[in-house]
Amino acid sequence: MTETLIFIVAGTLAATVPLLFAALGELVAEKSGMLNLGVEGMMATGAAAGFVAAVVTGSHTLGFLAGAVTACLLSCVYAILTTIFLANQVASGLAVGVLGLGVSAAIGKNYEGTTVDPLAELNLGPLSDIPVIGEALFEHDIMVYLAIVAAIIVWYVLQRTKLGLIIRAVGESPSSAHALGYPVTLVRGACVLFGGAMAGIGGAYLSTAYTPLWAEGMVAGRGWIVVALIVFGSWMVHRVALGAYLFGAVSLLELSIQGLGLDIPSQILSASPYIITIIVLAVISRNPALILLNSPVSLGQTFKASN
Repeated sequence: MTETLIFIVAGTLAATVPLLFAALGELVAEKSGMLNLGVEGMMATGAAAGFVAAVVTGSHTLGFLAGAVTACLLSCVYAILTTIFLANQVASGLAVGVLGLGVSAAIGKNYEGTTVDPLAELNLGPLSDIPVIGEALFEHDIMVYLAIVAAIIVWYVLQRTKLGLIIRAVGESPSSAHALGYPVTLVRGACVLFGGAMAGIGGAYLSTAYTPLWAEGMVAGRGWIVVALIVFGSWMVHRVALGAYLFGAVSLLELSIQGLGLDIPSQILSASPYIITIIVLAVISRNPALILLNSPVSLGQTFKASN
């Protein structure tokens, strides 16, 4: 029983990393009023580019950098379409997401089935030696802890800094923010690029650390779970992070239940994260007042500055 508990806790922390990075980026983008539904494609592009870079250079750091830059460039396409050409955000996000899936397949074509050395675990000294707790919480790679740090930083920036106030003001009322002299288009574009970079890092973690190999389709719907997480978390950092860890645990359900010896069809267990996502969204949708209370007022709306 103890070993199963350790497996669940340790596995949840690792499984949450790609979800949390991508969700934090999407949260910032949506706080500025940009509804980017291309997260799946951006994570896939980051996964492919990060894996290829890690294999070629032998450096996981360069792999994460390549994943972030490539996905950021892809998000730039979305930003240009929606902030400059004023294209519909939903349609643009879906189109860019599909584009990202195609780009990822092209980047990783010659590396299908190739593996890379996993990211090394940190040596946390005495903390790792604590019975049960040490093995569950303190024997992970650096990205597990950087994801937590990133959540704290994003919360602090959004809630305690002038930059966060500007982002939230742009998301609530872009016309008022523009009247006050804030560069709405620039702020929105920067938030989208940040969201793309974070999705790229999440994707790169998937291919270089969590499952250190490249296989087309390995993102497997996580980008859509990320979009759902923002609604689940009511656009609040701490709730989005909590939701990410919850869904990270659910993603381990198949292995955990098999380890307990329960006879449940693997197809049902594999589909469980997506079934739970649908159920959660259905429950939340029953309370539209909660969504309206916390969602940015201009979310999904294009903005054209009037001189």
